[in-house]
Amino acid sequence: MFDLGNVLIRWDPHPAVAAGVGDEEAARFLGADDFDFGAWNHQQDAGRDWDEAEQELGRTHPHWSEHALAYRTHFEHSLRGPVEDNVAVLEDLHRAGVPVFALTNWSAELFPVALERFGFLGLFDDIVVSGAERVAKPDAAVFEVLRRRVGRPLEECVFVDDSPRNVAAAARAGLDAVLFREGESLREAFRARGLPV
Repeated sequence: MFDLGNVLIRWDPHPAVAAGVGDEEAARFLGADDFDFGAWNHQQDAGRDWDEAEQELGRTHPHWSEHALAYRTHFEHSLRGPVEDNVAVLEDLHRAGVPVFALTNWSAELFPVALERFGFLGLFDDIVVSGAERVAKPDAAVFEVLRRRVGRPLEECVFVDDSPRNVAAAARAGLDAVLFREGESLREAFRARGLPV
């Protein structure tokens, strides 16, 4: 089981925001003391509509409204390409007949951009998109959704994510949870667990 963002697909909001307001303004927005982009974006990952999110931001932080609109408008620029080594691991698992699933924190409205661009997403037996389920990692409820979709006990599954808090939540749900860090070998971690990669 794979997380997607920064495990299989490099994600960085800065280029998307910068495409609308420029590099300097994007850096100000994403590093602002009065606004937490990550927490705000997480609410869309958990099912909030983008129109609602942007309207609320216009009321609470109107000086950042243009920046937030730029992120959604130019979202494709936030997807910086595949994490090639990890995609190769996914392809090897698929060729070996190992069932592969994804659990991603992603807005349901924006996920089609990734589906259109990254053909390797078609290798998954199923993809649980948090925005569509209206619950996101690290909420324990999303792992129950995953269990139902996979159709087997989570204790029999290996899960990889780049977020320490999501890995901890996955472990609490019973998964053999692997923390991926850029530059480390996911292939070695999977081989150590007996997977054919």
